[in-house]
Amino acid sequence: QSQLAESGGGLVQPGGSLRLSCTPSGFTLNYYGIAWFRQAPGKEREGVSCISGNGGYTKYSDSVKDRFTISRDIAKNVVYLHMNSLKPEDTGVYSCAANNLAALVRQCHFRDWEYDYWGQGTQVTVSS
Repeated sequence: QSQLAESGGGLVQPGGSLRLSCTPSGFTLNYYGIAWFRQAPGKEREGVSCISGNGGYTKYSDSVKDRFTISRDIAKNVVYLHMNSLKPEDTGVYSCAANNLAALVRQCHFRDWEYDYWGQGTQVTVSS
């Protein structure tokens, strides 16, 4: 059964950094669009970053632009979310999602209904 596993979350002070990993099992990343979503307590899930299936397009929400970077290592079959200059408002459960829809090959979006495969999520807490 295809699924995703996230790792790398934890407790970090404001201004600190974390690197999240998303590792699929049962399929390889080639031609799969991958997105990171987060959900804070009492708030709706929001898209944070995504990368297209061909790796040539990335997208960031305004709240994380210039602080977060998404990347992928095809050889290791992993997608990373590098998070710098973390703020308390970045706190939440971060989940990765994937799908190989044609619409996600050259672009990616934050439409959660486009993604069929989801991980369980990893908690990120930014606090002093």
